[in-house]
Amino acid sequence: MKSPVTVKPQDIVERTLALSNTDGCIVLAEETSEANLRFARNTLTTNGVTRGRRLTVIATVGGSEGTATGVMSRSNVGLDQLEALVRAAEDAARSASSAEDAAPLIEPQGDDPGWSDEPGVTSIDVFSVVAPALGEAFTAARAEGRDLFGFAEHQLSTTYLGSSTGLRVRHDQPTGRLELNGKQASDWSRSSWVGQGTRDFSDIDIEALHAQVTRRLSWTDRRIELPAGRYETLLPPSAVADLLIYQYWSSVARDASDGRSVFSAQGGGTRVGEDLTRVPVRMWSDPGAEGLECAPIAMAAASGASQSVFDNGLPIKSTDWIREGELTALIQTRHSAALTGLPVTPGVDNLLFASPDASRNLDEMVAATARGLLLTCLWYIRVVDPQTLLLTGLTRDGVYLVEGGEVVAEVNNFRFNESPVDLLARLTEVGFTERTLAREFGDYFTRTAVPTWRVDDFNMSSVSQAS
Repeated sequence: MKSPVTVKPQDIVERTLALSNTDGCIVLAEETSEANLRFARNTLTTNGVTRGRRLTVIATVGGSEGTATGVMSRSNVGLDQLEALVRAAEDAARSASSAEDAAPLIEPQGDDPGWSDEPGVTSIDVFSVVAPALGEAFTAARAEGRDLFGFAEHQLSTTYLGSSTGLRVRHDQPTGRLELNGKQASDWSRSSWVGQGTRDFSDIDIEALHAQVTRRLSWTDRRIELPAGRYETLLPPSAVADLLIYQYWSSVARDASDGRSVFSAQGGGTRVGEDLTRVPVRMWSDPGAEGLECAPIAMAAASGASQSVFDNGLPIKSTDWIREGELTALIQTRHSAALTGLPVTPGVDNLLFASPDASRNLDEMVAATARGLLLTCLWYIRVVDPQTLLLTGLTRDGVYLVEGGEVVAEVNNFRFNESPVDLLARLTEVGFTERTLAREFGDYFTRTAVPTWRVDDFNMSSVSQAS
């Protein structure tokens, strides 16, 4: 389906670049459309489609002390507002100090065959299969005394990147997710949750997701209270994804080199080359990963420790962050790579984790558990100590006691205190990798494929009253 916009975003990019009077200019024009369905108590409550446009202008000005940048972003900019936006970016650059990450702007790598195409747009039709399936789930849940809550969202974002070097590239990014929460109609304190990320909802199986919710709710028929302490714990993929996303966001080379992160080496430098775990796991990102495809070039509207506006258009390749248990790379800009002496490895908008020794899925790992806890997901995760990446957070929507290979009861929620880096060193089993949706950070990072983890001594630091 084509976008009905009057002025093409490519034309806005070209007109903006033509207005530039500085040494360099980068323009990012983003067209976004979003469709959503929301439901509560087995009833569709709202649905709709929204559209948006955002334009970012980055001006660079050279001087005797280096190159400075000015960045201005605006939503829904009209043609009569372009010049004012460009001049504001130029004024900001002229009044700014030199940028420490200054580098030559990326040169074009060839013509982008899709540059002249109109931006893609999503619509409510993306839910044409999911919506009827939800209706069937509502009927079944109502008949069996359950209430279903949740939402489905789909966004299609097209970004056009142009610069004064002649660079012209575009990227279309579909992003979708569905979250389903089930509660016993007679007792809303008993709940369960499942979620799934998707590109187009063609891979969403509502019947299977509803079956997972139903099964977990059946485990709440018996409830017992457990004290705080260290427990053998099975962390399902959603929980593992949240922990690894936080670790990934913290794996910035500049911070590590400056001695400000868990990846800082004693005495200076980074921990790249150090074994983080004895399990031969791999953690990597790949713009071309099937079902998790993301931008194959850097696109940055602002500079920081993990990204640089000067790197806009820089090709991104598959990157191993951990290989055979060894830390092999950290997120790098061209500037930080020059400082650390390590390869340029830009951040990628997906994350995968796997072990060649994996031999069981979650159900089989439960069956192999003599006594332990099975989590559903994590929530309200916050950092306690950046130097160790100690995190604290809450369990949510179901913690279950496993005895003799079977789930025997639901237990109370806990607050946990753990570092994902420390957990890597204490892994006792890694299951099969599967695509998943992080509960806490799924709003911002939907493209993950990770396994279940078994940890013998997961620290449930206190009992939580959350329900």
